[in-house]
Amino acid sequence: MFIIVGLGNPGSKYRNTRHNIGFMVVECLAEKEGMGLVREAPHYIWNRGMLDGTDIVIAEPLTFMNRSGLAVRELLERFDAGPESLIVVHDDCDLPLGRIRIRKKGSSGGHRGVASVIEELRTEWFTRVRMGIGRPREGGLRDYVLSAFTEEEKSAVGDFVKKGAEAIRAIIIQGVDRAMNLYNTQ
Repeated sequence: MFIIVGLGNPGSKYRNTRHNIGFMVVECLAEKEGMGLVREAPHYIWNRGMLDGTDIVIAEPLTFMNRSGLAVRELLERFDAGPESLIVVHDDCDLPLGRIRIRKKGSSGGHRGVASVIEELRTEWFTRVRMGIGRPREGGLRDYVLSAFTEEEKSAVGDFVKKGAEAIRAIIIQGVDRAMNLYNTQ
């Protein structure tokens, strides 16, 4: 089983912001697999299905980004799964827009949502799909990650989100090492 969690902030105010690209990617994957995120638990929305013969759960925390770990821990407990089953998809301002990096483990890199997951699970050993959003040319990082993509960026973001969903499929079907070889070099 794989539990795939996109990180982001709930609510329409944040729907199309850079910080919510994790939500965008898991929603794209859910749509491709015919699984709307229709089941609700206290701290997350989710659904369960199959991807190429593998049992998967796709979810989005209903907590805000900084408390994402609570929802992730509850999901793993619900399905009696360990961190080796987890794939977390999140934004990364240290990567340029359009770049993907898959990692098997690591620190939070300053990402508070990932830090929350690490704190709740008490391990850094879970797969991450880091979706590059770039850094602001001017102004603060907080305002930047909570801003919407510009009009010129929007055309590229749709393809980027699809590429993120394909990277998750590759992890599940081909394994994380092969997926890293495919996506970390692009």
